[in-house]
Amino acid sequence: MGMDTSELVVPFVGALQASVSVLITIFFGVLTAQFNLLSVGAAKEVSRTCVRMFLPALLIYKLGSNLNKDTGVLYVPILIWSVSYTLISLGIGVVACRVFKLPNWVKLAVAFNNTTSLPLLLIQSLSTTGVLDVIIPPGDDASKALDRAESYFLINAMVSNSLTFALGPRLLRPSDEDTPDDDNREDDESDGEEDAMERGPDGIVHEETSLLPQRLVRPINRLERRGYRRTTQWLQSLPPWTQQLLDFMYQFANAPLLGTLVGAIIGLTPPLHRLFFSDSNDGGYFNAWLTTAFKNVGELFATTQIIVVGVKLSQSLRKMKAGEDSGTISKKSMAFVFLMRFFFWPAVTIPLIYALATRTTLLSTDPMLWFAMMLMSSGPSAMILVALTDVTGSPEEEKMVIAKFLTISYAITPLICFAVVGSLKATEAAVAR
Repeated sequence: MGMDTSELVVPFVGALQASVSVLITIFFGVLTAQFNLLSVGAAKEVSRTCVRMFLPALLIYKLGSNLNKDTGVLYVPILIWSVSYTLISLGIGVVACRVFKLPNWVKLAVAFNNTTSLPLLLIQSLSTTGVLDVIIPPGDDASKALDRAESYFLINAMVSNSLTFALGPRLLRPSDEDTPDDDNREDDESDGEEDAMERGPDGIVHEETSLLPQRLVRPINRLERRGYRRTTQWLQSLPPWTQQLLDFMYQFANAPLLGTLVGAIIGLTPPLHRLFFSDSNDGGYFNAWLTTAFKNVGELFATTQIIVVGVKLSQSLRKMKAGEDSGTISKKSMAFVFLMRFFFWPAVTIPLIYALATRTTLLSTDPMLWFAMMLMSSGPSAMILVALTDVTGSPEEEKMVIAKFLTISYAITPLICFAVVGSLKATEAAVAR
């Protein structure tokens, strides 16, 4: 059976427009850095704010509103698939690095793609172009369908962030926006000394002096120090293997995961779901103020994080321009990562999810779930590589190589339109069965 050319051209152009809109948003971030509107330190702080505040707020709102006792099972396949494709990608990357003698950073570029801001912005752009209308079931509210799609991508982002926490330290180091960096740890260690100075008998006061009365601050500080010492002593008394296990589990205690847990608790608990998401007349007493606050803060995430991506790329390019020897990118490395991220995973994922959707009952009947799962493993490498070069003390030449690689990766982001069109047509075919 033949296919009209317009059936491919229309979604292809729509996907291309959405991809270019993401690229233009990144360009705005580059301009922000070029005109010194955002400093290096400020960009890191904004990035950490995105991951530790905006993303958890978005998770609480999106998951809480879409989760209930009937839809909770929808997210189980996403959890399994997210863990599976990330670990498989990492395994392929490790083998490729050993067999083809590729640089060590290649396995990270293959394992961790941009799972947060890029997919969310892409979905928003696709909804604007109208190409997603063909997979929205008749009678289904379009805005609710798009909310579900975003919540599916957010679950994938949470899994990716958690795996970065758990595996990152054992690969190289985790990203500065996703974990406490060295500067933060130094700040945390010095906080105790500063607090002792400002709250001590000498009465030193400055702009960071606590507003709480001294009679409250001192006992709280004493209690914190006593608890820290006792916890440290207890951990040191445990067997080494137990300490390693607890340390590994602690890596998962990150802000996106906590936001996911809060959203899941609210969504799966009927009284809480009613309080947060029902109309005020139906018992939703938190909806108009608290839920709206979470929504407003969460909606800052996607665009702000993409702007930061542009700022980071600009900073890397400045370093590259200033360096006398900026190094050369291995063509094998670049080709391998691009093939994996933009072609291999779409070629594997699209038919796999199509088969699961049409021939099994493992997935729900929501076309948005199928479409989201087909796209989750595609896209450029995550900006984790920019942070890794700084926190691990990589050689300057390697930093320049990685900066070039990421610049090219995001410059060819529109290549994802092929995966978008393939996912869209496969989902449409699955709906028609």
